[in-house]
Amino acid sequence: MNLIELVKEEKIVAIVRGIKQEDSLATVEALVEGGIRLIEVTMNTEGVLEIIQQWRKRFENENVYIGAGTVLDTEMAQAAIDAGAQFLVTPNLDEDVVKLAIEQEIDIIPGVMTPTEIVKAVKAGAKVVKLFPAGTLGVKYIKEIKGPLSHVPILATGGVNLDNINEFLEQDIVGVGLGGSLVKKDMLENKNFKALTELARKYVTAAKGV
Repeated sequence: MNLIELVKEEKIVAIVRGIKQEDSLATVEALVEGGIRLIEVTMNTEGVLEIIQQWRKRFENENVYIGAGTVLDTEMAQAAIDAGAQFLVTPNLDEDVVKLAIEQEIDIIPGVMTPTEIVKAVKAGAKVVKLFPAGTLGVKYIKEIKGPLSHVPILATGGVNLDNINEFLEQDIVGVGLGGSLVKKDMLENKNFKALTELARKYVTAAKGV
């Protein structure tokens, strides 16, 4: 898979964090039914490696890509890759993790905030960077750094919601990462997976409209 093209096409990476293992399959199926194709489960989720394996098996013949998020070091990265993660996402820039992913031909989206980190990530081999926390930095920040760094594909993560997703996507970024604004805690607690599907559809519709 060409991660850049896939992110550009889909525009949304769903971030699933802290779900109960018993609800993991219903959660991912609800997201996929709502039109989400790129889904990461964070490494600080209990049973994460089993969840990755389960999701990969469930969607092995479909156009759905399963990744691991909150990858903090090379040990986590290797464990996620061994479990079947198709891409890795980090909250920070660890060039050793980037190197490991590239060596094993796994796509990685490292977390960055400053222009220095963005350039370092690209030099390390990253094809897409995750700007985090995007909500705190704001769309003006993105607009300003896209001046000198217009060639770098950016995934904006943190603080993106239905009210501002279009504003972010209009800043010439490849997509957004959606965590709690999409995978809502109350929906999971109430096992309201139908509502999760409906919300996913709203996000997909909004993103495709940009």
